[in-house]
Amino acid sequence: MSYKDFEISRSSIIPDVLIIKPSISWDSRGNIFSSYNADFYNELLSQKLDFKHDKFALSKQNVLRGLHGDSKTWKLVSCAYGEIYEVVVDMRPNSPTYKKWDAFWLKADEYTQVLIPPMFVNGYYVKSENALFHYKLAYDGDYIDAGEQMTFRYDDAQFKIDWPCTDPILQARDK
Repeated sequence: MSYKDFEISRSSIIPDVLIIKPSISWDSRGNIFSSYNADFYNELLSQKLDFKHDKFALSKQNVLRGLHGDSKTWKLVSCAYGEIYEVVVDMRPNSPTYKKWDAFWLKADEYTQVLIPPMFVNGYYVKSENALFHYKLAYDGDYIDAGEQMTFRYDDAQFKIDWPCTDPILQARDK
């Protein structure tokens, strides 16, 4: 499926997770691409996503953030600078892919995005010297902040995630 500026695929492990690649126009000056189009996402999902705000996280090499998520937030994530290893875990108890995970290498020069539905947790590991992680958030009502989110250790045995690191830098919440 595509919509002018985007190419869509689904995770082979968790089909409800979408991988979106923009069409990139190159010329002698560089390139230009679309990162978001409301009509495209609304048509794709057969529902209106109310994206309310964007967040960016700048992290240094070997930082691992996550696994975090909640019951109502859609996340459209990408790497604006550097390279990250993005992991998504299905936490919907009645889903056939419950507690399964998939991972994606997101690189700033490829502009790939991952659309993560509610009831999923995600986290990422920074491979490059620095990375700027971008997430666009859609939800009804108020934002669910850290204290109310689901949080799991990156190496939680129930998931058996194959991270490309052995001793990442973690914040207190993720320990």
